[in-house]
Amino acid sequence: MRAILSAVVIAGLASLAAGAFSMAVGEYSSVSSQRDTELADLARERAELAFDGPREERELAAIYRNRGLSSELADQVAKEFSAGDALVAHAREELGFLPDELARPVQAALVSAVSFTFGAVLPLLVAALLPGGVRIAATVVVTVAGLAALGMLGAHLGGAPKFRAAVRITIGGACAMALTSAIGAATGAAVG
Repeated sequence: MRAILSAVVIAGLASLAAGAFSMAVGEYSSVSSQRDTELADLARERAELAFDGPREERELAAIYRNRGLSSELADQVAKEFSAGDALVAHAREELGFLPDELARPVQAALVSAVSFTFGAVLPLLVAALLPGGVRIAATVVVTVAGLAALGMLGAHLGGAPKFRAAVRITIGGACAMALTSAIGAATGAAVG
């Protein structure tokens, strides 16, 4: 019994570490690509401003006109913003972000790894502490309940509807568990 418990804990810790690392690497890669795109967009905008500043100012005024400002006011706002930091104005209005608020890949990777780890700890404890007869069912129940709770917490922190977030993450997590279980059953292996 002790050997089985030890094997479950070791396998669980290995899965937790692999999952956390995998999530972190995936998040880092994704957010790094986003940051690369943002930097390329800023470089392109900077070059356009250097090449033809007046044209870019007219472009900015057109954005403000399309948002409902009169032509005169749109021209004035574009002129004033362009006289300040034109790159900031164009990045905000054309690109939808500010140059000092670029995506942060390391921060995203750390948050992803920590989130995965926290999400994996409770099911791992259940699997390690309960006897084999109830282990799988209890782990599934605790995992689904944890997914729902985390969905609600995330929605609460973000000011979003809690029920919709809980349902979305619970269904997604349950589908992932079912697929993992099906792969394990099809291959005759424990997939975790």
